[in-house]
Amino acid sequence: MQNKDKKKVTSKQVVAMAGVILLVLLYVVTLIVSIIDKSASGQWFMICLMATVAIPILIWIYTWMYGKLTGKKTIADVNANFGPDDVIEEEIN
Repeated sequence: MQNKDKKKVTSKQVVAMAGVILLVLLYVVTLIVSIIDKSASGQWFMICLMATVAIPILIWIYTWMYGKLTGKKTIADVNANFGPDDVIEEEIN
């Protein structure tokens, strides 16, 4: 019965969670640096802004490339016309 309850963690989920953790850590470091060292806070804020845009784009590129290399439809597929009844295939490994 326990085997049915376990869900398999996909590589897409791992990459997405790593992106979230990276962004949260970046925000925390930016906050700490701005409290401790006022001169470096501007640079850290700019890094944080760039990463806020760049990290989700990199995750999207990873998801898109995964779909292209495996031949599966993904949410990042440019020509994907998903309807309410369509299901995105999960990674089976």
